[in-house]
Amino acid sequence: MNEKTVLFARVSTREQAEEGYSLPAQEKLLKEYADKKNLKLLKKFSVPESASGKQERRLFNELIDYIFAHKEIKIVICEKVDRISRNFKDAVKIQDWLNEDEERQIHFVKQNLIIHKNSRSTDQLMWDIFLSLARNYSNNLSEETKKGLNEKAAQGHYPGNHKRGYKTIGDIGHKTWFVDEDKPDAKYIEMAFMLYNTGNYTLRTLSQELFTQGWKINGKKVSTSELHKLLTDPFYCGEFVWREKAYKEGKHPPLILKELFYSVQERLQRKVKAGKYRKHSYLLGGGLIVCESCGRSITVETQKGHNYYHCTKYNNNCDQKKYVREELLESQVVEFLDNFKITNPRLLEWVREALKESHKGESNYHLDITEELEKRKGQLEKKLDTLYDDRLDEKISKDFYERRHTQYQNELEDVLNAINKHAKANINYQELGMNIFELAQKGRQIYEDMTLQEEKRELLNFIFSNIKLKDEKLVPSLHNGFEVIAARAKDGNWLPSRDSNPNKRDQNPLSYH
Repeated sequence: MNEKTVLFARVSTREQAEEGYSLPAQEKLLKEYADKKNLKLLKKFSVPESASGKQERRLFNELIDYIFAHKEIKIVICEKVDRISRNFKDAVKIQDWLNEDEERQIHFVKQNLIIHKNSRSTDQLMWDIFLSLARNYSNNLSEETKKGLNEKAAQGHYPGNHKRGYKTIGDIGHKTWFVDEDKPDAKYIEMAFMLYNTGNYTLRTLSQELFTQGWKINGKKVSTSELHKLLTDPFYCGEFVWREKAYKEGKHPPLILKELFYSVQERLQRKVKAGKYRKHSYLLGGGLIVCESCGRSITVETQKGHNYYHCTKYNNNCDQKKYVREELLESQVVEFLDNFKITNPRLLEWVREALKESHKGESNYHLDITEELEKRKGQLEKKLDTLYDDRLDEKISKDFYERRHTQYQNELEDVLNAINKHAKANINYQELGMNIFELAQKGRQIYEDMTLQEEKRELLNFIFSNIKLKDEKLVPSLHNGFEVIAARAKDGNWLPSRDSNPNKRDQNPLSYH
């Protein structure tokens, strides 16, 4: 006979591979069949059990394109019907190929079935039955897989794919997630949340800041779109979303506290945007105050030497009508500063310990990153030394030496700058802790001693994430740990988290700031 042929083999599940339906077993069977029938094998198409749905489609379409393009191929051999097709759409493509030429055939070896344009009605019936059974099996397998993954999600195990900063052990549906300590991504992601929550960064400036600290993805800084994706992913606070359903209690270890995550979400979703131009500078301007009714920004007008704050009324449905003088609002702000003062000695000591613990975590972060950077520094210095020796020994050309030397030298400068930045950042964090402690005890005095309006506004932005205005009353939202201090100073509860759950990571409410 000596007709030209191709074979198609596929294993869809690990269980099939383990039960003797492996690709090598299928290929061996089909090659022996081709030899027995005196068929000349031109090409094989094999789909492993690890292939995704897209890969399966691609390989099947490659088979169809190949046999249509090579007119000399008259026969395709396959183990069984369900190896090559599990849906009517694929069956139509195969049937179209068969119908173009009466000599074309497809052989299903284990089912002893040969299909061609003029097949007997009984053979066509068997083809249709096998195809229907294969399609039903595929649908049932998909349904059971979805049910299994949904059940895993309900148990708190995220069944999805890669998450930056994490690694997994096990297959889909059986994954166990761990923080990837071998790469620095997790540390940088945690820092990204903390830095963005300060209110001092946009996504663009945060991307640049993390880049200067040493975070590079494929040699480049993280894009703003990737950064936004990371900052809005609840996976990092111990939650996750699977098939549009939110699961609040994930089994994987979180990188950050939930309080920090949702504080960042509030910042990301805030409607207030800084204008491109600013004609005037006001004490409570710059988007610090928003309308409590509609969430829009509060604007300021100067009339007869006084500054009046009111809603922009961009939303016509807003019921905020009043204009409020700046002096009235400032007096309320000063009163808020008094709420941080701690008179309970035990609570004051707890705040001191919390700040120390917070700095310890921050210090460890910088030490870990610096250690990674020092390793990279050593690698680059070694490359430069080797490059120098190779040039002296004339193993490389002058042009190659200069190109590589410039590349390594630039990388080395970036690493050294990042090391210096982390050293300074550790000192800055110490200053941050001292500022929190000082403001908690002497907030009003520090504010009133300031003479420049810019200094006062900077201080308020450090303490308040935003302030909502309702008629003539201010409703503040605090950050940088002041919300915790204010709450504890008010109720006198000096160890709230440690009493309830001593093993929980958030026993230090200041640590995530």
